[in-house]
Amino acid sequence: MQTSVLASTALLTALLAVGLVFFIRASAKDRTEVAKLLADQQGEPLLERLQQYFAERAYHLATVDAAENQVIYEGMVRPSLFLAVFLSLLAAVGVLCLGLVLSFLFPAITNAVPLLLLLAPLAGLFYWKKAGRPEQVALQVEFLNQDLNQEPSSQSLLTVTAHRDELTALRQALGLKLLELE
Repeated sequence: MQTSVLASTALLTALLAVGLVFFIRASAKDRTEVAKLLADQQGEPLLERLQQYFAERAYHLATVDAAENQVIYEGMVRPSLFLAVFLSLLAAVGVLCLGLVLSFLFPAITNAVPLLLLLAPLAGLFYWKKAGRPEQVALQVEFLNQDLNQEPSSQSLLTVTAHRDELTALRQALGLKLLELE
């Protein structure tokens, strides 16, 4: 094969390998966000629903700050077995492609290429170690008043700091509306 074709293929394969490494690293990245949610309840019923929701999701009450109406729940995030296996398979395909290109560039190492496959499970192991971590959900509740006559509203504003997947699950489970942050 032509040297220029091999060199360009090797360069593209190396760039894809770098992208794969960053993809694997990003799989365990912390994605904490702050969201303002509007609830159609107030007072004790809302607080009881929130407590029940977080208890069902295996969170426990860590801190209560009555002065700021803030509650912090803690729980353990479990890594996904499917994602660990998927990342390992993705790494195996990437390592095989890199090994194929390297075997064309350096024919002397052709027999060592299958040994590169031993690196593939490291991707799943990396994800498994990094993704299993303690997670916190900070929840602040504000009870809203309506217009100028200061009649109590039946709505509450929740400011939640949590992982974006947890925010989505909370919104869907309790039927909360998302307010856009300015």
